[in-house]
Amino acid sequence: METILITGSAGFIGFYTAKALLEQGNIVIGYDNMNDYYDTGLKRMRTDILMKYSGFAFYEADICDVVKLEEVANTYSIDIVIHLAAQAGVRYSLTCPEKYIETNIVGTFRILELCRKYCINRFMYASSSSVYGQSEEKKLRIGLKTDFPVSLYAATKKSDEVIVYTYCNNFGINGIGMRFFTVYGPMGRPDMAYWKFVDKIFHNEPIEVFNYGNQYRDFTYIDDLLEGIMGLFSYCQKLKKEAGFYEIYNIGSGKSIKLMKFISIIEKIVGKEADKVMCEKRTGDVEQTYADITDIQKVCNFYPRTCIEDGLKKFYDWYKGYIV
Repeated sequence: METILITGSAGFIGFYTAKALLEQGNIVIGYDNMNDYYDTGLKRMRTDILMKYSGFAFYEADICDVVKLEEVANTYSIDIVIHLAAQAGVRYSLTCPEKYIETNIVGTFRILELCRKYCINRFMYASSSSVYGQSEEKKLRIGLKTDFPVSLYAATKKSDEVIVYTYCNNFGINGIGMRFFTVYGPMGRPDMAYWKFVDKIFHNEPIEVFNYGNQYRDFTYIDDLLEGIMGLFSYCQKLKKEAGFYEIYNIGSGKSIKLMKFISIIEKIVGKEADKVMCEKRTGDVEQTYADITDIQKVCNFYPRTCIEDGLKKFYDWYKGYIV
């Protein structure tokens, strides 16, 4: 049994990760500022589910709040930190850049300082497929250069990778980075394209199709992503303390689907044809993501099984109950 601090525990991925770890019998300390970037009611709903577990404790606070972070560290003997808190969204980074610098860079620094000060030697954190930018290679492998992000969000995630590497190298922390590829599923984020498409088609509203539909994405169903996170968690548990270990892995489906096909699948599931407004490519968007998952498969049993049709159907079934 481990005591795990999860930042961003009220978020989509944070919630599922916390739930899985609690079901294993671990103690989980959730930490989230419950910001209003999207519906806080959804974040409360997730947190209420976690509160039903006896091994869960929750702190509503900002990750830049050193006093509150140290209160947590002084109350619990933390074995592992899983840092998932972040200001998400490529579009929002164009209008509110300060939030990304504060949360994604300063916040990550504060969590790393906590690990250093309290000798927490195992650290997992979320990066993003966005760090690859407009890569010329179709399949995105870990060894590719990530020096040219196309959005501030991507730049902050790239910065996190460099900062974490430095802390691991200098202070003996064992760090595992996870580059997530477009995660979707029940209880997901309302700002994501799949949610917006379903919602607008359901309510007979037009959808915007950017880059005239000429985009491809590696869509990763939440259960498959969770399998990858939990596999890396088990791997992290086995690492020797104070080894200064650092590795990073892609967690994606290992498939890439064209946006127009993705929309057609949603239309079939909802039972309505979308009113499509074809638009130019948006600033900060990349044309394709496609995860090479061979590296993670070398260290854990990660073989995504959910096809896009089944994953979207599961989301839609949940969505219909949520909006009632």
